[in-house]
Amino acid sequence: MNERTDDATRPQGAEASALDGAPDCMPDEELLYELADLFKVFGDTTRIKMLYALMGRELSVGQLAEVIGATHSAVSHQLRTLKQARLVKFQRDGKNVIYSLSDDHVYTMLAQGMTHICE
Repeated sequence: MNERTDDATRPQGAEASALDGAPDCMPDEELLYELADLFKVFGDTTRIKMLYALMGRELSVGQLAEVIGATHSAVSHQLRTLKQARLVKFQRDGKNVIYSLSDDHVYTMLAQGMTHICE
């Protein structure tokens, strides 16, 4: 489907710039739903606070609750969502469960988002 278009049929102005460099194919519908679900996770300020609190350190539920000023119950509830989205990981330390960011991609997404809104 890489047909050449002549200048008469090529989009002009803003429409042309929106199409320049566009991918030849749209991602699979299922991937688009997964991406939309991932971005939905960033739609809650408590979860954003939790991700920021976990930048560069590991925290238990109690520590995380203290840092962000929320209840243990609220933190546990939001951690479930963050785990399902693979944004945080955990490890057991005796009776405690210690949480951290899953990987550098999480940090990058937050940093890029902050850069975008601060421009």
